[in-house]
Amino acid sequence: MQGFAGFMWLLSMALIVFSGFALIDAATRREDGYRAADKKTKPFWLIILGIAFVVNLLFPILSFLPIIGLVATIVYMVDVRPALRSLPGGGRSRRGGSNSDGPYGPYNGGR
Repeated sequence: MQGFAGFMWLLSMALIVFSGFALIDAATRREDGYRAADKKTKPFWLIILGIAFVVNLLFPILSFLPIIGLVATIVYMVDVRPALRSLPGGGRSRRGGSNSDGPYGPYNGGR
């Protein structure tokens, strides 16, 4: 019985890490990337994945709510994340980019 409890604990921790990774990934994507990929909005996914993360922390893995959270996390990881990653720039927020960047790359002044 102790082996089963240990396995369930490991499974629960893996589920928490998985939903936490999805939440962090969704938070680092650009807002306009969600619209460009024709997915729901960034706040929608942050709320859904945040609820899934909290549910995984509070409830045991064999209850009904963590399974719903797992489904939401899987939908994000296999549908939304690849669509965001296929956008130019990977859908990531820009940090330290040049102010001269245009829609097709950096503007070099006609050189």
